[in-house]
Amino acid sequence: MGNPSGPELGANPLANAGIEFGAFNGLSTLYIGIAEAKLTTVPKDLPSSITELSLDYNKITKVEIEDFKRYNNLQRLGLGFNQIKSVENGSFASIPSIRQIHLDHNRLKKVPPNLGSMRYLQMIYLHGNNINSVGVNDFCPMEPSFKKNLYTGISLFANPVKYWDIQPATFRCVSGRRGVQLGNFRK
Repeated sequence: MGNPSGPELGANPLANAGIEFGAFNGLSTLYIGIAEAKLTTVPKDLPSSITELSLDYNKITKVEIEDFKRYNNLQRLGLGFNQIKSVENGSFASIPSIRQIHLDHNRLKKVPPNLGSMRYLQMIYLHGNNINSVGVNDFCPMEPSFKKNLYTGISLFANPVKYWDIQPATFRCVSGRRGVQLGNFRK
């Protein structure tokens, strides 16, 4: 996801129970990568200073409100290639500076709630899920001036959504025609 400037623990058989409480105490870091491990939930005791977190290729099944409460500086979040079926309403509210979220290749059936309230979110990767409908207010706020940064990328390809059923106003807060990637669903 970026240039690591912190611990990279990926590709280890690390389960949630294998991360001791306070394991990262005293660490001032910007990036933590725990991809390709055996995590089933988002770790809750990482340094609060992190700005980038990669948890791709794990076994996480859901995103809950308390998952990111400590990480309010987070700008990039990688949750791709997990088994996420649901994102609890308000889960991203505690990360107001988030700019990029990877939720691709999961088991989501709908667009995560309240993306329109993310003022700085610019890229959301949702391809390779089971999303079958997209609402006109799923990405953009009702009040246009609320959004500080326009989207530069929304990926929805490889979902069973019928792109011809999506209203054009759904993408009113995207910076250009190439910012939205739709396509045919392939199993």
